Amino acid sequence: MAYVINDDCVACGTCIDECPVGAISEGEKYVINPDECTECGTCADACPSGAITL
Repeated sequence: MAYVINDDCVACGTCIDECPVGAISEGEKYVINPDECTECGTCADACPSGAITL
């Protein structure tokens, strides 16, 4: 199960910079590609709003 970004996201961009595999993309809402996510948790640890969960 890949991490997901919920509606608490403030679109700060921190997660994009932290993802080691580039699984996060920017758009209307930030999205984690489940096929690329390795479930390392780096993005969730870095997220200042706690918007990234499993």
